[in-house]
Amino acid sequence: MPDIAPLPPVTPEKPLPKVNPKQADTAKSFEAVFLGQMTQMMLESVEQDGEFSGGHGEEMFRGVLAEKLGTEIARRGGVGLAPVVLDQILKMQQGQ
Repeated sequence: MPDIAPLPPVTPEKPLPKVNPKQADTAKSFEAVFLGQMTQMMLESVEQDGEFSGGHGEEMFRGVLAEKLGTEIARRGGVGLAPVVLDQILKMQQGQ
């Protein structure tokens, strides 16, 4: 088996701006809320009739479940919304 040369390190074309951790947390929180709302809408679209319905308890806690799912999805990398939001926050601060 031939030896494979390691790939050179990837360097960005332009230097990355310094990011305030509070701004990064804000962007991630925004993504978590957005994903929670999307999850809530998906859960509402599922029929709850039949033997596997959770009844009134499920109805009461469905919103909490959607919020927690959105937070966990964002914590594990999300869908790529947080970096875009962070970029917009930085642009707004720079007056662009």
